Amino acid sequence: MKRYAAFAAALLMLTGCSSTSNTNDSSSEDTTSAETGTVPDTTEVQPVTAEVPPYAESKLRTMSLRQKVCQMFIVTPEELTGYDSMTYVDETLLNCCQIYPVGGFILFNQNIMDGAQLSTFTSDLQYVSSNNGVGAFISTDEEGGSVTRVQSSLWTEAVNDMSFYGENNDKEGAEYAGGVIGSTLHDYGFNLDFAPVADVNIDPNNELGPRAFSGDPAVVADMTAAFIKGLHNHDVCATLKHFPGLGAGNGNTHDGSVTITRTPDQLRMCEFTAFQGGIDAGADFVMVGHQITTATGDDMPGDLSKVVVTDWLRNELKFQGIVISDSHSMGAITNNFTPADAAVKAVEAGVDIILMPSDIASAVNAIEGAVLSGTISEERINDSVLRILAKKYEMGLI
Repeated sequence: MKRYAAFAAALLMLTGCSSTSNTNDSSSEDTTSAETGTVPDTTEVQPVTAEVPPYAESKLRTMSLRQKVCQMFIVTPEELTGYDSMTYVDETLLNCCQIYPVGGFILFNQNIMDGAQLSTFTSDLQYVSSNNGVGAFISTDEEGGSVTRVQSSLWTEAVNDMSFYGENNDKEGAEYAGGVIGSTLHDYGFNLDFAPVADVNIDPNNELGPRAFSGDPAVVADMTAAFIKGLHNHDVCATLKHFPGLGAGNGNTHDGSVTITRTPDQLRMCEFTAFQGGIDAGADFVMVGHQITTATGDDMPGDLSKVVVTDWLRNELKFQGIVISDSHSMGAITNNFTPADAAVKAVEAGVDIILMPSDIASAVNAIEGAVLSGTISEERINDSVLRILAKKYEMGLI
């Protein structure tokens, strides 16, 4: 309680911050996407159709445009402060969270020293966010096998690569794996996991390897559903990734562009089948990848493609949860788009949350500018923020 009281006192001292301040000089990339000449598409993203808690709607009405836009970002603590690494909340981060009241944080191995430190860090991040009126998604990549943050840092109980469970068609094992991960994450203050992988293992040269459950879409559908159940048993949100599927790729989107040649029929028979299993099982988030899928006809990374996000994921697969991009710090984005352009295009495509922009100031300013110029309607922003607030209300974060 003394630590929290110190935070509260520090917050009161930060009178120099305003909702329009900017910690980075982003004038070169800037503030509006009006220069793109984009005309607002009249076929807007499908509005929220699930029941929205009245409190979420009333909360939305109290929020400024800056506050709403910032809810649409999950960032590393380092992106806000400019530090090389962070393991605790300091006054710099407190200050930055007032300027950019982001929707959540993602932590990596560099943020983890030991169990006590991690528990304090996540608790303090949550406290800082709640001072802005809305709690935070505290997230990480904890897939099991070779992709771990918490287990590999703290040597908690490990689970196998997901291919192990898929090869054995072991739904009980997949649920157990999800439960172990969910229990561990919950114990250390996380409420969102960027797992399970729902990609179908098609091309042996893809970037996934044993992270994927199987090359059989029906098996992937069953395994992801079981894994989600395990996470949900411990109140941790699940994320299917990387829609519409990385499994047929033969490159790595961390490094640069990857083009996947698939027809619409191939996607519907294979990748869509796998993702539908997880969606039907109640996945809270779907992460859209950066791969260019030829079937879209637009030559755009998936999370910047309205065909992928709105036509396929929202309208065809009927996903009503939160759509999140893959990291906008990956080469497939940074090599081809400015942070400002990538953020605006993602929102135009229908993405609700942008993960890890390479420049939070440019990204936030660009979306605000696009709304003020009429390129993006404020109703479009409200639609995403309502989804976010509804989920946070369900989780007890507002």
